Amino acid sequence: MEAETETEAGPVIAAEAGGKGDVASAAGAGALPVPVPEAATPARRPRIWQRWRTSHPTAARVLSIAVTTLSALLVYACLLMPNTLSGLKTVTFVRIPAEAVMGAVVLLSLPRRARLILSALAGAVVGALAVIDMFNMGFVDYLGRPFNIILDWSLLPDARSYLADTLGSTVELAITVGAVLLIFLLIGVVALATVRVSNQLARQRGRATRGTLIVGTVWITCNALGLSVAGSPLAAQKATAVLKTQVRTVQQTLKDEADFRKVAKVDAFGNTPGDQLVPALRGKDVVFTFIESYGRSAIEDPIEAPGVDKTLDAQTAMLEKAGYAAKSGWLTSATYGGSSWLGHSTTMSGLWVSNQQRYRTVMASDHLSLTKAFKKTGDFDTVGVMPGIQKGWPEQSFYGLDKVYNAFQLGYKGPKFSWSTMPDQYALQQFQERVHSKKPADGKSRMSFLILTSSHQPWAPIPKMVPWDQLGDGSVFNAIEKAGNKASDVIADTTKSRQEYGKSVQYTVTALTQWLQRYGNDNTVLVFLGDHQPIARVSGNHASRDVPVSIVAKDPKVLDAISSWNWTDGLRPAHDAPVWKMSAFRDKFLTAYGSTPHPKSN
Repeated sequence: MEAETETEAGPVIAAEAGGKGDVASAAGAGALPVPVPEAATPARRPRIWQRWRTSHPTAARVLSIAVTTLSALLVYACLLMPNTLSGLKTVTFVRIPAEAVMGAVVLLSLPRRARLILSALAGAVVGALAVIDMFNMGFVDYLGRPFNIILDWSLLPDARSYLADTLGSTVELAITVGAVLLIFLLIGVVALATVRVSNQLARQRGRATRGTLIVGTVWITCNALGLSVAGSPLAAQKATAVLKTQVRTVQQTLKDEADFRKVAKVDAFGNTPGDQLVPALRGKDVVFTFIESYGRSAIEDPIEAPGVDKTLDAQTAMLEKAGYAAKSGWLTSATYGGSSWLGHSTTMSGLWVSNQQRYRTVMASDHLSLTKAFKKTGDFDTVGVMPGIQKGWPEQSFYGLDKVYNAFQLGYKGPKFSWSTMPDQYALQQFQERVHSKKPADGKSRMSFLILTSSHQPWAPIPKMVPWDQLGDGSVFNAIEKAGNKASDVIADTTKSRQEYGKSVQYTVTALTQWLQRYGNDNTVLVFLGDHQPIARVSGNHASRDVPVSIVAKDPKVLDAISSWNWTDGLRPAHDAPVWKMSAFRDKFLTAYGSTPHPKSN
């Protein structure tokens, strides 16, 4: 009679007690051959790591402790990761994360498989939250606002283009690939680190349970007593707060999108007949011009302001000699540090276009833009000069422009100045030759829309003014570009960035006002303003979103029409000059120049 005996590897057939009883004899006796289990074969050769660990037990133990410690520190650091660069200080990491305590409690209570799965998922989430914190650091530093997990992915291609234009395509590619690898590596490594920590907790279940109880008690005590270090609470719930914030951001973004669609359908001038729009500007040559990154800081910052203010005052005097007068005020931009198109669309639409979703909604709507109002009159030829546009621009329809000249249609053969495709002086000269010097057909007036780019970050190299009759095809700027600063020498230096930013604004203001003096006439009306403040590293962490706005004309009736605005005389607005939201400008401008409201509401 045979008995089935259980071994570590599985059942084997043994002979009855007192017999030979081995497998070979059983097979030889005519029994079916029984496969020899793996456990019954000679021991496999240990793996290299196992052999090294066996031969170097002390070193292996030290290495294991070091890896576990680093894993714990990595998870700990990610749980307390700040979302601003200013938060990167020692005190931020001298706290007790509630998520670590709760995570240990949950993991200690789970069986092995569930514990491994949950710890890996939790680690991946912690790593992803750390990535979001890093995006937040960049967005706050550059754009003065947090990263929006729904809307801001669409800005990444623009960021890549900016890097390529500023630092070169090779550096841009290296940064892009490095960033992508860093994101996936961080998420993966944090997940593995969390699994390793959970395994260590399971091996030392008794100690881990007692330690978790002690730390949890300390956390509850610190939280109850409101204990803090250097203003930071010792009992932290940072990762949970980030997760809640992202959930709330998603909810608010979706709600904002629905609400804004309704707002965009309401238009105080949407049904105004063309003959009742801007009647006071009939026969005028109206030019709307945006100056890149021209913000309040350029006029009031102690480093930037002296040169800019001197330029504004000098150009005001120059224009006065030529018969022009000017009034200036402040507008609060819907954007900060970048995303210039949000400032452009807010000013022209009369809507608060503060994010990319709102921008898409407005561009797809029939809301009346200020520039389209001129087209709707039937009395104005409408033209855009956009040296920063390097691809298709469907927004032309929303702005109501009959013709648009982009970066490739202005005949420029000179060098790029970092992101800027051409110097503003050249763009203005081309505007003069291709548009302003030519009379519109059928005796119409003209409304022009210009977006100047020379004051775009990183403000290196900066073009210099050259004699207007020597501009040619722009080749004259080759030597100027080569002699200028390198973007890489300025972009990471706060002091240099602030200094060069001020110089770039001086250059653009000088080019624009010289153009007006040289080519303007009795009917020219120039409206120019900034689109947003420069990045926080230049304007400061607590800077306003205000930008200067000026209206310049020879005809006194043009400025008399806005006398009730109480703007400052000249090109430099006073510190206490009126401040409006940028979205208020369209309706105030239309009203001041005789437009009659006829509301539209769908």
